[in-house]
Amino acid sequence: MTVQGSLKSKVALVTGGSRGIGAAVALRLARAGADVAVTYVHGKEAAEDVVRAVEALGRRAVALRADSADAGEAAGAAQRTAEVYGGLDVLVNNVGVGLLGPLHTLTLEDVDRVLAVNVRGVFLASQAAAARMPAGGRIVTIGTCMTQRVPGPGGTLYATSKAALVGLTKALARELGERGITANIVHPGPTDTDMNPASGPYASAQAGMTALGRFGTPDEVASMVAYLAGPEAAYVTGAEFAVDGGHAA
Repeated sequence: MTVQGSLKSKVALVTGGSRGIGAAVALRLARAGADVAVTYVHGKEAAEDVVRAVEALGRRAVALRADSADAGEAAGAAQRTAEVYGGLDVLVNNVGVGLLGPLHTLTLEDVDRVLAVNVRGVFLASQAAAARMPAGGRIVTIGTCMTQRVPGPGGTLYATSKAALVGLTKALARELGERGITANIVHPGPTDTDMNPASGPYASAQAGMTALGRFGTPDEVASMVAYLAGPEAAYVTGAEFAVDGGHAA
């Protein structure tokens, strides 16, 4: 359990931090004492709301526009965060494109977009962050329960992109371990967000695939991220954590 003050004097970057799981992560890290940067593409007002909420907790915050589909912007967010705060200790790779659809309907443009954001962007952000992290740095990536169980058709491209992040996480753990930097991945199950509300038309079927029979909350996912970002998880690296209500059970 990450306690208040455990991330005091730390700097965290949360990509896609303007809403949903990303916003919950930014606030949870701020409660633990971190100063936070969040990236957004279109949700400027939502990102500024997160900044104000973090500042209300007594921490510093900044919203950075960065499109992870753009290689330069994906890597540049880490550099900009380090410039603003004088360093970077925690990277949370939360940004992602959740494109689902039948295999035969997916276009080359779809493939390029999803892989650019979900794989290349995460790789470049992790590379740029690792170059600026001191010993004790943390990289936490948001995956999906679909890397462990794909319950039906329509998930080929999304599951492929997120499964690649499992390999990246394990390789980062080996690459960065000698520097005392950890890398882990969290797999949320159905989670109540604007993109996939618990009141949505497909929610009942999704909830029924979990052992608990319900959607998770963004804060339940954020609590795991905060643990992995904190000092109590110093000996945890290269690991996968399901926060999925038993979706993969």
